[in-house]
Amino acid sequence: MKFLVILSALVALCAGHAIPTIPGDNSHYVEGESRYVWIPDGEGVPRLVDLEEPAVGSPLDARNGANNEYWLFTRRNPNNHQLLRINDNNSVRNSNYDRNRPLMVIVHGWKADGNTALNPLIRDALLHVGDNNVIVMDWRRAASSAYTTSVRDVPSVGQHLGNFVQWLINNHGGNWNNVHLIGFSLGAHIIGNAGRTVRRRIGRITGLDPAGPQWSDNPNVLNRNDGVYVENIHTDGGLLGIFNPIGDADFYPNGGTNRQPGCSLSGCSHGRAFEFFASSIIYNGFNGRRCANLDEARNNNCTGSNLRMGNTDFSKRGTGLYGLSTGSSWPF
Repeated sequence: MKFLVILSALVALCAGHAIPTIPGDNSHYVEGESRYVWIPDGEGVPRLVDLEEPAVGSPLDARNGANNEYWLFTRRNPNNHQLLRINDNNSVRNSNYDRNRPLMVIVHGWKADGNTALNPLIRDALLHVGDNNVIVMDWRRAASSAYTTSVRDVPSVGQHLGNFVQWLINNHGGNWNNVHLIGFSLGAHIIGNAGRTVRRRIGRITGLDPAGPQWSDNPNVLNRNDGVYVENIHTDGGLLGIFNPIGDADFYPNGGTNRQPGCSLSGCSHGRAFEFFASSIIYNGFNGRRCANLDEARNNNCTGSNLRMGNTDFSKRGTGLYGLSTGSSWPF
């Protein structure tokens, strides 16, 4: 009997460390046990990640947040960005930044940059509904590293973002209550660290399927204390995204896990989070119903009070878990 127990443990260990052969297929993945996982890059191409690969270099080296770039878009320059530089007042004075308008910051995920699909999708939606200051933060230097190294650099990238927003408001005006940070995957944890850096003054934080691998016990994870109102949209929970609630309000469209409608692989389900959010900005059509517990959310069997998922309402408040159903294609 003892031999069988040991044999079962060895089989489980080997399975957890086996290299998956089908690109994008994460059906093997068990959080906290599996060594390998497929994570899509900014173009949606699956990259095989070794979660036991040592992080390279020092957190203080050239791959940290000092290399963040801040690209400003407004209705006066909706397609061509203006580069804002911290401690460079002329970069702001010579731009279209308007202290009287809301400030939205979009933060991409791993192996991506300021030009990858989620940025123009959300940027255009934000400019469609209002004459906003929209900043796309390009952190490609740190995001281009091995996944384990990029995870290690998240706090630095987030702290630099927080310092930039504070400098911008202190020197060029703005209202903390009208600041909205939006982050996808690793970007969700970055905006959490930015919120922590400015002592929870950010009016609204939206995490789009916050990254799951290496984050279940990570003290730098996005949490409800990082902003005035913190909302998350979970679409690939338990695989590429965190499943457990970590915000004031956590939404679980279609159960919050793979497979999302129209998807076959978890990478597609992961990306649904930013597509749902972009749609919510324009149409505000996702009506969440409060769930009594996480099982109700997983089974999409929630019948409680209503709260809209997503949108850009700075006065929005809500607590708890919310479930809803969506369609399989835009606008869902």
